[in-house]
Amino acid sequence: MRMCYVMAVMLLACISCNNGAQQKKGPFQFLDRLSDYHFFEGDLKLLQPRKGVTSYELATPLFTDYAVKDRFIVLPEDSVLTYAGDGLPQFPDATFIIKNFAYTDTLHQKVMIETRLLYKDPYDHGWKVMNYLWNKEQTEAERWLLGKRIPITLLDDNGEAHTTLYQMPNTNDCKRCHINNSTLTPIGPKWRNLNFTRAGHSQNQLQAWAGMGLIKNLPDLKQVAALPVWTDSVHHSVNDRARAYLDVNCAHCHIRGGDAFNTGLFLDYESTAKVPGVLKSPVSAGGGAGGLDYDVVPGDAANSILHYRMNSVEPGTAMPELARTLVHKEGVALIAAWINEMPKR
Repeated sequence: MRMCYVMAVMLLACISCNNGAQQKKGPFQFLDRLSDYHFFEGDLKLLQPRKGVTSYELATPLFTDYAVKDRFIVLPEDSVLTYAGDGLPQFPDATFIIKNFAYTDTLHQKVMIETRLLYKDPYDHGWKVMNYLWNKEQTEAERWLLGKRIPITLLDDNGEAHTTLYQMPNTNDCKRCHINNSTLTPIGPKWRNLNFTRAGHSQNQLQAWAGMGLIKNLPDLKQVAALPVWTDSVHHSVNDRARAYLDVNCAHCHIRGGDAFNTGLFLDYESTAKVPGVLKSPVSAGGGAGGLDYDVVPGDAANSILHYRMNSVEPGTAMPELARTLVHKEGVALIAAWINEMPKR
């Protein structure tokens, strides 16, 4: 019984009226505490998933101030993901997607910050979002609507310490990134970004899920798109890794139907532009462009707006606008290498 322990799903069931007829309940209401969902067993901060709560990773994840992220998907009882071509899986109603954010402190301890839930509401078949803020005792995360700036000192991937104000988004901030054509939607777990073998595992993640009975209609994996792992310079070119990085970090807005649709700069991996942004002028002038003329100047990252904005933390200049307060040094270096290796025009 995959979801019998998840109290939230019980709230969505039909209820009996006085005459014995069945009546559909109203829109889903998120619970007050993360523990109320019973996703995890034992000490909550250990995020030990109960049966039916499936962990997953992404080939190329979104950068969020070197955060440590744990991801899970919870399908309702007797339901599966359906493959119907590239893009997102077809998620059944009453699916939860869980994303936990933590950081590594100077004592090399994992410190929880927030947990974000996406829920596909059977009431209207739409996705809903809610954030949960962890307490200082690391024993619980409580529903939190307003966002928060949280002072932290973290270690990056190379063990270097950074002090910053982590930006926990409010629910409207979440919607800005997750909206496409006015519809809230997941953005990370696309088939192409799930189609890889996780570190420490011997089997492709999608093959493992299919073997667990979590996917139907999955074709041979050779027919499923795969997003390059942006850090894997052995198996992927600089161009492929840079395009994968831009797809995950930028394309949720820089895509047709996204929040930055009006810019005309489309950075999704399937973009028809072989090299997006080349000698393209910004749609509006201002300090955010740093006085530069083009989004991408082949062979010249230092004079490319794309590189300039990714290498800034100044409000009004920094891109992405949300989800980070630090420069992702490794990501910016990759984009610089990508632009600099382009033939000059």
